[in-house]
Amino acid sequence: MTPTSADVPASAEPRRTVTVAVVQAAAPLLDTPAAVARAEQLVREAVARDAELVVLPEAFIGGYPKGLDFGITVGSRTPAGRDLFRRYHAAAIEIPGPETETLAAVTRELGCHAVIGAVERRGGTLYCVALFFGPDGYLGLHRKLMPTAAERYLWGQGDGSTLTVIDTGAARVGAAICWENYMPLLRTAMYAKGVDLWCAPTVDDRDAWQATMRHIALEGRCFVLSACAATPCRTTSTPSRATRPTPC
Repeated sequence: MTPTSADVPASAEPRRTVTVAVVQAAAPLLDTPAAVARAEQLVREAVARDAELVVLPEAFIGGYPKGLDFGITVGSRTPAGRDLFRRYHAAAIEIPGPETETLAAVTRELGCHAVIGAVERRGGTLYCVALFFGPDGYLGLHRKLMPTAAERYLWGQGDGSTLTVIDTGAARVGAAICWENYMPLLRTAMYAKGVDLWCAPTVDDRDAWQATMRHIALEGRCFVLSACAATPCRTTSTPSRATRPTPC
């Protein structure tokens, strides 16, 4: 993991350098304690290399069940698929809760900021979220507005009320999760909030994603930090952009 530095024009403050780490890694599916432990390990590794902000992929905690269909066809769900969703629902986290407190304790101890993808459990509904942490602990979340394609079997839609930008004192940090980066009005809202560091947790490893990230950086005059989930068999880290995960 090699953090990279960017000169960020924070409001009403002199220009300064912020060191960030974009992490591409896999987390175990359906094993929340192990995923939280892996997130803590990665944040600690990044800060040991002088990172001030660490970005982890989409649904890192709770899991992105890529390739699973949960036994769903139109008008029908299999008993095995229902049981798998029960397990997936149980692996999601309540926010705030013990998992967010564990990660909050880490960023308080290290004095860093982190944006971490997770799956939130709120009653019977799951949400794909980006969690914000800082030296003061847990700072808040953003719920994904538009689950993509079959994600809508699993996740509810956010309502826009959590579309926020966190002022760290050195830069304004915001997050747009995967498909949200393709939504022009969401981007406009983020630009209006003065985002400096645009975090993009994702599982999108297509070539088109690279063009989207460059476009947002140019359109928004901001630094884009895209963390793409890697395959479970191998993990990699890059300083500034997502690349195609190594296939198993």
